[in-house]
Amino acid sequence: MNTKSLPTTQWRLSEGDRGVQELLIRELGINPIISMILTNRDISNADEARKYLSPSLSDLHNPFLMKDMQTGVHRLIKAIYNKEKIVIYGDYDADGITSVVVLLKFLKEIIHTAAYYIPDRINEGYGLNRSAIDKMKNNGVKLIITVDCGISDIEEVSYARMSGIDTIILDHHKVPDEIPTAVAVINPHQNDCQFPFKHLAAVGIVFNFLIALRSSLRKDGFWRNNRHPNLKEYLDLVALGTIGDISPLIDENRIFTKIGLDLITDGKRIGLRALKEISGLENQAIDSEKVSFCLTPRINAAGRVGSPMDAVQLLMADDLKEAREKARKLDAYNRKRQTMERAIISEILDETKKTGAHEKSISLVFASPKWHPGVIGIVASRLVERYCRPVILISLKDGIGKGSGRSVDDFNIYEGLKKCDSLLLSYGGHQYAAGISIREEDIKKFTGLLNTVIQEDLKASDFTTQTIIDAQCNLNDITHDLLYQIDTLAPFGRKNPEPILCVKNVNVTTSAIVGNNHLRMRVNGDGVSCNSIWFSRGHFIHTLSGSALDIVFTPQINHWKGLDDIQLKMRDVAPSM
Repeated sequence: MNTKSLPTTQWRLSEGDRGVQELLIRELGINPIISMILTNRDISNADEARKYLSPSLSDLHNPFLMKDMQTGVHRLIKAIYNKEKIVIYGDYDADGITSVVVLLKFLKEIIHTAAYYIPDRINEGYGLNRSAIDKMKNNGVKLIITVDCGISDIEEVSYARMSGIDTIILDHHKVPDEIPTAVAVINPHQNDCQFPFKHLAAVGIVFNFLIALRSSLRKDGFWRNNRHPNLKEYLDLVALGTIGDISPLIDENRIFTKIGLDLITDGKRIGLRALKEISGLENQAIDSEKVSFCLTPRINAAGRVGSPMDAVQLLMADDLKEAREKARKLDAYNRKRQTMERAIISEILDETKKTGAHEKSISLVFASPKWHPGVIGIVASRLVERYCRPVILISLKDGIGKGSGRSVDDFNIYEGLKKCDSLLLSYGGHQYAAGISIREEDIKKFTGLLNTVIQEDLKASDFTTQTIIDAQCNLNDITHDLLYQIDTLAPFGRKNPEPILCVKNVNVTTSAIVGNNHLRMRVNGDGVSCNSIWFSRGHFIHTLSGSALDIVFTPQINHWKGLDDIQLKMRDVAPSM
C-alpha cells in the first residue's frame, strides 16, 4: 500500500480550556464534544455559550456607537422631510446589491424620491465616478448614500460636494489614511469608531443604519399610527449579503444569518422564492452552504457578466411571474460565468504545469487580455484553495490591468498591497480579498515586490494547508443526538467552520467511486459501521481499500430516499500508526 501522499494536510488538534469545557457541560447539559467545539470558538463562559446557541436580535449592539451614525441619520431625515432626491449608490456584488435593496425597500415605504445607481463593471468600474455624479446633478439629486463603496473615493466625494450633492458613506472596506469629506462616514474600521464589532458586511452596516434611522423617526412621531416597518423582515437579504461577502459568522453576523436563513427557507420574499426554484432548492431548508453555492453565485453573476439591475429587480419584485423571468436571466448569467471560469482555470493550470510557477513563487500573479474582469476574482479563489498561496489575476485592456486578489488566512493582502502602492494606480479591499489597477508594464516589478513583501511577513511553511481538529473521539460517539446538537452551532462559515472530528484506527470494508470522482467508503470501528464520502478523492480508492486508518471528518445527516442516515464527510485520512 502506497500511502506516501497521505495525509494531504497537516493535522492540528485544538486544545480548549478544560475547565471551561467542564463548566459548559454542567451548566448547559451539552455533549462533551460540543463543549470542546464551543471553547474552540473562543467561548469562555456559560452566558456567551447561551447567546451563541440562541442568537437573538436583543443582543445587537447600539448602532449609535458607530462613528457618524447620528450625523448620517439626521442628514437623511432632513432629506426625507424636505422630499429631496436621494440616490443609493452601490457595488455590483451580492453584498452591494443586497445593501442597495435593503435600504431602497425601506426608503420606498416612506419617500418616493429614492432611487439607486450601480455602476457598470466594465465601463465605469468600482465606486463613485464623475460621470455618474454629473447625471445625478442633472436629475436634481441632493444626497448620495454609498453602500459597499465610497471609503476610498476622496476626489469623487469632493466633486459631488462642489456639485451641490451631499454624501453619506456606508462601507466596510479598510479605511485609507485619508478619508473622504462626506457628511458622514460610517465604517466600523475607523480607529475612533466605538462600535465593538468590526467585521460587518456592508449590508450589516446598512441594517444598523436602518435601526438607528427607524428609532429616530419613531421619536419624531413620523409614523402617527405607529405602524413602522418591521426590520426583521429584511434579514433574509442581510443574510444573503453577509454570506455572499464571506464575512465571519460570529457576533452580529451570526444573529443576522441565523434568523435570515429561516426567512429564506420560509420563502415569503417573491424574488428569493423564484431564485430558489431556478436553483433547485424549492421546498428545501436553506443553510449557509446552499446560499454560498446556489443563491449568491447567481446574484453575483448578474454583476460579473450581466447587469446588476436584474438582480436588484429580482429582489424588489412583487410579482412571481416577473421574478421567475429575472431568476432565469440570472441563471443564464451564472452558466455563462461558469464557462468563462473553467476556461481561465484550464489556461492557468496548463501554464503552471509548464512553468512550475506554483513551486517557484510564494504568490501567483497572472495577466491576460482575454480574461473577463468579472470572473477573475472567483478564479483567484479557486487557485488559492488549490495552491494555498495568495493569488492575483489581472485582466488587461489598453495597457491597463484590472486585478482581483485573494489570500490565505495568514497573509493580509490589503496590508501587503499597501507596501506595493508605488507600482499601483489604485487598490482597495480587506484582509482576504482586494482589487487593484496597474499599468501593464509594471506587472513584472509588482510580482517581484509582492513576493518580497510576503516573504518578509511569512515563512513559506505557513502556506501548508492545515486541518484544525475540534475533538478526538470514537466512532460510537457519532450519534443522532450529537448531530442534533451540532446543528445548533450553525450557520457555518468563516470564523465558525463546520466542526471537524478525528477518529483513530478504523477499517475500510467497502469503497466505490461515485459521481465526479468522489470516494464513498464504509468504515468500521468501536463496533459501529458508518458511510463516508470524500469529495474529489476517488483516486485514493486503491490506496485505502482494506486499510486501517485515522480519519478526520465532519459528521452529518444524509437525507436519501426518505431515510436519514449518519454520514461522515471526510476531510483527510492517514494510515494508522
